[in-house]
Amino acid sequence: MDPAELRAAIPALERCTYCNTGASGPSPRNVVRAATDFLEHHAFEAPADEGPYTVAFDALEAAREVAASHLGARPADVAFTRSTADGINLVAGAIDWQPGDVVVRTDLEHPAGTLPWDRLEDTHDIEVRVLETEAGRVDLDDVKAAVDGARLLLTSSLTWSHGTQLPVAEMVDIAHDAGAQVLVDAVQSVGQHPVDVGEWGADFVATAGHKWLLGVWGSGMLYADPEALARTRQTRIGYRSVQDMGADDYAYHEGARRFEVGTTSPAPYVALAEAIETIESVGLDTIESRVADLTDRLKAGLGDRLLSPEQYESGLVTFEAEDPEATVERLAERGIVVRSLPHPEAVRASVHAFNTPGEIDAVLDGVA
Repeated sequence: MDPAELRAAIPALERCTYCNTGASGPSPRNVVRAATDFLEHHAFEAPADEGPYTVAFDALEAAREVAASHLGARPADVAFTRSTADGINLVAGAIDWQPGDVVVRTDLEHPAGTLPWDRLEDTHDIEVRVLETEAGRVDLDDVKAAVDGARLLLTSSLTWSHGTQLPVAEMVDIAHDAGAQVLVDAVQSVGQHPVDVGEWGADFVATAGHKWLLGVWGSGMLYADPEALARTRQTRIGYRSVQDMGADDYAYHEGARRFEVGTTSPAPYVALAEAIETIESVGLDTIESRVADLTDRLKAGLGDRLLSPEQYESGLVTFEAEDPEATVERLAERGIVVRSLPHPEAVRASVHAFNTPGEIDAVLDGVA
């Protein structure tokens, strides 16, 4: 599949110029069809054939194989969640926090990566250190100082505010040297760039399929390193999180599936697998190259209003506007979908491989 074929497979693009994939991606027909076909089979045929539980569990494990491969992980190390925020919360709830424990996060995090720690401050008397950054960049010396004595570092792999790629592997090394674990919010990376959790070396990686992968809502993934997983204290339990639900003494699954508690619809994950295979059929090299060309065009037209890096790092392009909300509304009247940001107070356009040069020009005309 090439970018033009991908574009043709996405019905939403027949109605608008969509530049908001960093919030939620428009799904191709085949991705939605995979979910609906599964739902029909599960509801109409499975009860009289293999049985709904067999069909569901087989579908989940098949999807897990695809998702794990895309993340460079073993299937046993990947749990399915509802979203990135869900995955972050699962990790936050599985650590035996003590009063005075320190969590470090950057000031670039989405609320999904800030609210769990704010809550733990209130409930467990932990300390949250905020690592200050400049223009979407972290200073590694500042990271080293911040993680001293910390228990956990939370960082994004790619910032939602500036579209900058952060030096995850280097940050992980620094945190581990200080005795801290690392949780990465990777939701802006998957579908844009190759992600290999082994290369990062993080303890946990939370992400989801409804943005750049173009999956449907409800398709989250949580990678857990086996050694990090062994140090967790699980507080949730259900028949899917244990090795044998009928045993007299329960034992959690050895792998990340211990985070999965009970009955859930496999449909979002069936769609996730289809979305991953669709993106891989286009090729991440092709996606990166096309997005680089399109964002170069957009950045050149924005001139000194640009807040994102001038050189390509991602499809997220943030720029100044006198009134961001009014700018978003003005573009919406032209059928162009972008979003405003709170920090920095600006407008963000998300450019994917399905976008076209003509659409980039339309955005520029709308903000001129």
